[in-house]
Amino acid sequence: MAVLRPDITRRLLSRRELIRAGGLGALGLGLPTLKRVRAAASGQPRANSCLIIFLSGGPPQHETFDPKPAAPIEIRGPFLPIGTSVPGVHFSELLPLSAARADRMCVIRSMTTGIHSHSTSGAFMLTGHEPTSVAESVPPSAQDWPSLAGAVGALRASERSPLDAVILPEPIFNNPAIPWPGQNGGFMGAAWHPHILRCDPSQERIEIEGLTAAAGITELRLDDRRDLLGQLDRRFHRLQPSAGMAELDRFQQEAFDLLHAGATREALEIEREPAASRDRYGRGKFGQSLLLGRRLIEAGVRLVQVNWPREPGDTAAGSPLWDTHQDNAGRLKNVLCPQFDTAYSALLDDLAERGLLDETLVVVMGEFGRTPTINPAGGRDHWGSVFSVALAGAGVPGGGVIGASDERGGMPADRPVRPPDLAATIFQLLGIPPDHEFRDPFDRPLQVTAGGRALREIVGA
Repeated sequence: MAVLRPDITRRLLSRRELIRAGGLGALGLGLPTLKRVRAAASGQPRANSCLIIFLSGGPPQHETFDPKPAAPIEIRGPFLPIGTSVPGVHFSELLPLSAARADRMCVIRSMTTGIHSHSTSGAFMLTGHEPTSVAESVPPSAQDWPSLAGAVGALRASERSPLDAVILPEPIFNNPAIPWPGQNGGFMGAAWHPHILRCDPSQERIEIEGLTAAAGITELRLDDRRDLLGQLDRRFHRLQPSAGMAELDRFQQEAFDLLHAGATREALEIEREPAASRDRYGRGKFGQSLLLGRRLIEAGVRLVQVNWPREPGDTAAGSPLWDTHQDNAGRLKNVLCPQFDTAYSALLDDLAERGLLDETLVVVMGEFGRTPTINPAGGRDHWGSVFSVALAGAGVPGGGVIGASDERGGMPADRPVRPPDLAATIFQLLGIPPDHEFRDPFDRPLQVTAGGRALREIVGA
């Protein structure tokens, strides 16, 4: 996902080729893209870290956090509302464990992008900046706004981990494997890229490309090989000095730092987690990814984004992920909601038990919601006009509901919330003022949010 300027790429090619000829593989180390921008962003954070749960595909508001029991069956669907731990607040019966923890959550029921295509509505949610195109399957470009993950990692870097912002277990993409925009550093370049960990934490032991030393490579041997690589670096600096090489050197050092960083390295070793804890989250790829996210947060990573993964073979008759164009009820009841409800409730409990919930902001969102009316195939289609987002932790007032959708669950009826407002809220809770100014590569002053206002119900007056 790294997007380097063409001049930097050309300058690095000869170095890569020579290192490969000299045995880069023998060094036992890949060169992951780790950003290390240390921009100053002042503020008093309520959240020390943030975990974003992204339900790729678009979860339906009706069958999750905004049921409509008084609507006709073709709108409300076959499921009933249930009471929660907050009097007067109801969730879908498909989320009983989440409902029991509603007193820890604040639900936004009036989120809106007004866009009905996955990647562009998704980019709006993931950056807080409105895309220039609303077409589907728009690939990422070097002109995109940086992602929330990249901005947080750059503007409020971790003091305890070489990793500032992480996306796992895979990036979000459309068929056929076209990655969404809004997942990297955009026009800020590689220095703002979050690190994407492609992995399957549901396996007994996970291997993460680029972050795992070769078998048998001890820390002493890593130090020896770092010295050797340093000698090669110095030789190439004399032959071909460039800003691009300095940037690569920084990434290289961070790769070594990660392999030496005890807490972060151990966090990636999910096999260290007790079996009972792994069972608690559910043994599927999503549940174990959420558990890995908790481990990384505990190790000091500032922001972790866990994307709902594409399970092998999950085509679901044209309804992969949460994109339930067909058999909405069956997919939700048998596959999607049980996994989410189990893992999300386990995460909230786990963070609370470890004393981390008060300092960790947990955000549940997707790119949009689903249509208020069920289609002839028993599914719900794309709907960016209104949907739900849930926040918890970091002093977020528990039991709250912000905004409302109309009686059909099709449009905002009260207090519309747009992505810039959500982004401003996340930034402010993390100690980054929503009007914080930074400079792009052309030295233009820009603000982290596009006029968004942090939600007063969450951050205070």
